[in-house]
Amino acid sequence: MAFLTLESLTKTFGNQTTIHGIDLAVERGEFISFLGPSGCGKTTTLRMIAGFETPTSGTIKIDGKDVTDLRPNQRNIGMVFQAYALFPNMTVADNIAFGLKVAKKSSAEITKRVKEMLELIKLPDVGARYPYQLSGGQQQRVALARALAIQPKILLLDEPLSALDAKIRISLREEIRAVQRALGITTIYVTHDQEEALSMSDRICVMNDGRIEQLGTPFEIYNYPTTRFVASFVGTLNILNGQVLDSTSGRLGIDDQEIFTARELGGASTGDTLSLALRPEALSIGHANGGSNNLNGTIDEVHFLGSVVRIRVRFGSNIVSLDTFNRPHSAPPERGQPVTVNFTREDILVLDRPAI
Repeated sequence: MAFLTLESLTKTFGNQTTIHGIDLAVERGEFISFLGPSGCGKTTTLRMIAGFETPTSGTIKIDGKDVTDLRPNQRNIGMVFQAYALFPNMTVADNIAFGLKVAKKSSAEITKRVKEMLELIKLPDVGARYPYQLSGGQQQRVALARALAIQPKILLLDEPLSALDAKIRISLREEIRAVQRALGITTIYVTHDQEEALSMSDRICVMNDGRIEQLGTPFEIYNYPTTRFVASFVGTLNILNGQVLDSTSGRLGIDDQEIFTARELGGASTGDTLSLALRPEALSIGHANGGSNNLNGTIDEVHFLGSVVRIRVRFGSNIVSLDTFNRPHSAPPERGQPVTVNFTREDILVLDRPAI
């Protein structure tokens, strides 16, 4: 049985429904990310799990217990906010101890637990400092320690790294994941940053317009998106318009050239125009044999980015971008130069709607 379950969860504000009957099952110790653009409903869903919002309908269960109507302090949930939400007039140690004091733990137990938490977040010597004496990354670590100090059943994190600079975000997300694994705590992480979700999660719940578009592992979400939205939102995509020449063999026309998909184009008719997606890393310059697709085009733009050279190739009305590594002893191609771009049949994603 799943440790956390959401059953037909719906939330309506006035006449507007923001969450449309979400169903989700999270296993004990699993790290799930809610990924999606602003306004998609991920934070509202998180707040309903925490008890800060009451569902209009549906059920929330934790470890088999219905907690839908329980107050936040009755759910044994730890939460980390985007803005740290530390008490500025309390020391770091007192901030971490706050939930323990509310729970009326003994002084000895509180002292021991605070020490453990400071060691866990690798800040053993800052207990006597105040939040303003810490960096943003250190403050967020303290907020994490405060949430974990009460030994919650579930840890909720609402875009905890968005206020930090890029280098600190990378370091801190690794630390958060390491702590989560060490404790084995069930975790829900809200983010609009696809790199965070892909690098940290056991599974990703991609949300759009108050609905779950796709739920799967990072590998599945990135490589096998099931909707146009997921394909375009997660990662970088080249979108091409192809005309169906033979749906049974998967033969398509791209600017008077032919390519093949790995599978037949079920539901498509000859003459239909389909939207096709190709990841930039699937493309290579040069002619390939053995069943791969080859498209002849012209270099449209070349951008030197240091270790990577980003190349844009035009085939007529269709354009693709691809990245190659910088090789100091081999000059990049020049604008206007004819090239062949190759990719395998399996690399083509046929999106869920015909191109307009």
